Formats: sequence, structure tokens, C-alpha cells
Amino acid sequence: MTKVAVMGSGSWGTAFSVVLADAGNDVTLWARREELCATINEKRENTDYLPGIELPDTVRATHDAEEALTEAEDVFFVVPAQTFRQNLREWVGFIPEDALLVSLMKGVELGSLRRMSEVIEEETGADPSRIGVVSGPNLAKEIARREPAASVVACTDEDNVKRLRAMCHSASFRPYSSTDLIGCELGGTYKNIIALAVGMAVGLGFGDNTTASVITRGLAETARLSEKFGADPMTLMGLAGLGDLVATCSSPLSRNRTFGEKLGQGLTTEEITASTRQVAEGAKSCSSIRALSEKAGVEAPIAEHVDEVVAGRMTTAGMMEAFISRDTKAEID
Repeated sequence: MTKVAVMGSGSWGTAFSVVLADAGNDVTLWARREELCATINEKRENTDYLPGIELPDTVRATHDAEEALTEAEDVFFVVPAQTFRQNLREWVGFIPEDALLVSLMKGVELGSLRRMSEVIEEETGADPSRIGVVSGPNLAKEIARREPAASVVACTDEDNVKRLRAMCHSASFRPYSSTDLIGCELGGTYKNIIALAVGMAVGLGFGDNTTASVITRGLAETARLSEKFGADPMTLMGLAGLGDLVATCSSPLSRNRTFGEKLGQGLTTEEITASTRQVAEGAKSCSSIRALSEKAGVEAPIAEHVDEVVAGRMTTAGMMEAFISRDTKAEID
């Protein structure tokens, strides 16, 4: 059995541990809190993030990062994007030199505007051929329940992407391979921002015409920025683009859509954040994606307006009005 480390025990990290265990790997799940590790190991359940889901016997939790990482052949990172660099600096001395390093995170770092694969490269010095990404329509609770799902695993090295694909392929999880890390990462990050906008529309009481319009224009906005940085536009038409966008914008299980709904109902960002232990990455990355778009000279009205609402500088009703009142133009420009 291949020994793998999953660094992060939230809902997605725990769910992906199930995928890896089902695929025949020996999984060590790192958790920040020692008491959560004890619960996982004793009850075979992450009661904080995925209550009611029984974890395989080949998933074991530890609070000790060195223990999790030592001799791991592959390492999967799944912590909040904005704390990842600091976490990685604490872990880097324990990461084996030949391990495949895989990001399950969907965000762009504030300030540096780096994608998570770029943070990995900068902090570990790993060759880009050893760095991978997993992205797709993967709502954690459904994955943990072993409902059939597909995703994209990306790596610039053909041999490593095949290796990554094989270690994630289980009876209920089908991975497709890609070498387009940029498209997968920006698609995964941007869809959270679009989901916030869709949630706001739902919270305001608008229906399917409105949400379909936001989703479609959001996809166009995502493609504009991604292509600017060299992504393949077809990636955005696939699982890591449209697939992830549809799932995140449509499901009540989506943290970002739910966060947006609460904004639409009149709650503030601070009130919503205080009411849950779950992280809505879009609420953080809307600022960095907006800055990245401005730096690249790419028009990004949805990211811009979502950032204004999240920061409390605009109301959700004002955002929707601003969208409609923008100058008209050709759909394909």
C-alpha cells in the first residue's frame, strides 16, 4: 500500500481521505486539534465536519505533522488557502524529497496573488513536475458518501499525472488527467466567487433566469482571466471549470453559495463568519482574484462587485442593479 499524507482534516480533506483509502492507499490524516484526532481514531468518524460518515480502517489521524509526512510517497494539502504558506513553512522540513505534492485547495493568495501550486514551488523548492492539483465538482459530503463523481487531476509531468490518476481512482471516484494546472486552479478559485454572486441572487429572492445569467457570465469572466495566464480554454469547459461551477452554484451543500445567500438576506460578512467553523474560500479570494484581474488588465465585473459586497462597501441589491445597468455589448467579444 502506498503511504499518503493528507494535511488538513476539514470536510474536504476528510472526504478525500476516503477516496484515497478506497483506492488502496494507507492514509495518514493530519489534524490541527489533538482532540479531533482522538475522536477520528476511536470513533472512525470526523464528528466536527462529516458527522455520520464512517471512515475506512486505513485512514488514521495524527496531530504530529512529522509523523504524517515521514516516508509519505505522496502529500495532499487541504487547508485554507490564506494560511497555507505559513502551514507549509512549518511542514517543509518533514516532506520527503521525492514525494508528489498535490493541492486540493481552491484559492489565490492575498498579497502575492500566487496560485497554490506556485506557493508549493516557492516554499519547498520542488520541481514543478512533482506538483499536482485536484479540481472538479466535488462536494465533500457527497464524495464521503461515495456518490459517483468525477474530477480532474493535473500535473505538468505525464508520468506523475498518471500516477496521481491511479492513486485517486476508486469504485465511486473517477479522475481524468490534465497538464493544465493554471486552468484547473483558476477555474476552481473563480467558481467560488461566482457561487457567492449566485447565492446573493437567491438570497434576494431571484429565480433561475438570474442565477443562470450569473453562472454563464461568470464562466466567461473565468475564461478571460485564465486564458490571459496561458490556460487552455477547453479546461474551463470541463470538470474543473463548468462542472465545478455548476455544482458549487447549484447545491445547498456549497459553503460559498450558502455564504452568498446569507449576504443576500442581509447578514454581514462578520456575522456569517462568526456563525460557522467552515471556510468559504470565495469570501477571501474575491479580493485576490480582483487584484489579479486588474494586474492582468482583464475586465472582471463579478469579482469586483462581489469583493465590494463582502467588504461591506456595497449592498447585494446594489450589486445586482450595477450588473444590469452596465453598458451593453456583444456576448462574444
